[in-house]
Amino acid sequence: MAYLTLNTAKLKANFDYLDALFKKNGIEWSIVTKMLCGNKPYLSELLKFDCKQICDSRISNLKEIKNIRPDVETIYIRPPAKMMIPSVVKYADISMNTEITTIKMLSEEAKKQGKIHKIIIMIELGELREGVLGENVISFYENIFKLENIQVIGIGTNLSCLYGVLPNPDKLIQLCLYKQLIEAKFDKKIPYISGGSSVTIPLILKKILPKGINHFRVGETLYFGTNVYNNTKLKKMKSDVFRLFAQIVELKEKPMIPSGKIGHNVEGKTFEFDQTNLGKKTYRAIVDLGLLDVEPNHIELVDKNCKIAGASSDISVIDLGESKKEYKVGDFVEFKMDYMALLRIMNSKYIEKRINGHA
Repeated sequence: MAYLTLNTAKLKANFDYLDALFKKNGIEWSIVTKMLCGNKPYLSELLKFDCKQICDSRISNLKEIKNIRPDVETIYIRPPAKMMIPSVVKYADISMNTEITTIKMLSEEAKKQGKIHKIIIMIELGELREGVLGENVISFYENIFKLENIQVIGIGTNLSCLYGVLPNPDKLIQLCLYKQLIEAKFDKKIPYISGGSSVTIPLILKKILPKGINHFRVGETLYFGTNVYNNTKLKKMKSDVFRLFAQIVELKEKPMIPSGKIGHNVEGKTFEFDQTNLGKKTYRAIVDLGLLDVEPNHIELVDKNCKIAGASSDISVIDLGESKKEYKVGDFVEFKMDYMALLRIMNSKYIEKRINGHA
């Protein structure tokens, strides 16, 4: 059976590195857990660390987090849907918002629950995802500050996730200026400028992060040790916190080119084959990992002598090529994953989740 492992020591090493980096630069940070998809054993391991805030985009995950560690502060990181308002107020201490009507509903619900709900207002800085447009910021805040049971604790932005718009000092200085303008206009103190995510970490390392940016939301770099800005690895971080294994269920020598008229496969794709390989054979292994679990273009075999030849719903085919290892049925092959691969694997109920390699 295919399985995923979490190495807690390596995850802790990455946490410690980031925690020290942020503390050194006077920055508070929140761990984004949406990649863990509410997996209780994995969340429990993460919440053993000295983390103060957790971010997630699913209420069910925040509920699980609160069940494990009621003391940790939780942030709901996507604009709340109307029907989710009661749950957002119940399980999220903070939410990120861009709509006045939504914040009014949060205020009303917070009053019902006897709470003060904290919010961070997201500002549009070019990514064209969620965010209040710059020309509307002042009028927006003017309406929000009048609401009962709402406490504005921050101003923030989201970059890179949709179109890949990268953060730079100019954009982040602009965010800092909005904060200064709002504080001066309304005589209100806004503690957080939440302008940081994994992609912004390199700006700290290059010492070009504007001083006003004092709050980060980090997921990918914690789990992968990735320099998201240029898609490389950070030297002092672990890149193999998670490892994916699939078991060989068939291994046979077969032709390199299929026979018969070629149509569309299960994904609607058509294939062309190098006719110079006609009549040649290779060893092909079938493993118990398919499109239902992950897309092949987001995983990579650790054994460089092998390659993924294709995949269908529930299995993948591996061309063993010139691999010097003598594979056999029942052996496991290991894959490297990117962010989207791990997200899909974590969301698959068919892939076993293990801690430190153990069931």
